[in-house]
Amino acid sequence: MAKLNIMTEKFVLQEDAQGNMNPILPEGVKNYLIDIDGTVGEDIPNEEPERMATAAVFLDALAQVNKWYDEGHVIYFFTSRTEAHREVTERWLKENGFKYHGIIFGKPRGGNYHWIDNHVVKATRYKGKFTDLVLKEETVEVFND
Repeated sequence: MAKLNIMTEKFVLQEDAQGNMNPILPEGVKNYLIDIDGTVGEDIPNEEPERMATAAVFLDALAQVNKWYDEGHVIYFFTSRTEAHREVTERWLKENGFKYHGIIFGKPRGGNYHWIDNHVVKATRYKGKFTDLVLKEETVEVFND
């Protein structure tokens, strides 16, 4: 069976063996999911929403996120903030000059994430410096085939 590819915005729709159409990013384009609090700006807990509007921005994060956006990558913020914080969050991102495609609210809180997906997922823990990503071999936890 021949595979069908259809380009739509940034995605190529690719037909799988069962005839389902699946979105695939073009080669070299990454889909970034980036946390807000403590990653691109000052860490503000949901219990203190009055501080969200004036949170300090991390300038290295701003520069790197906008660089990735300008290079054609897909930028989504993925935050533990709730829908109740949407207006203040969008205003803060805009006022600080972040370029992005969307925001996903309601990320689970508490850390120790195990993301299970049928697509390849790469995770990078933010440790205080936002830069280009580099290849590095690490031990990861995987399913026992």
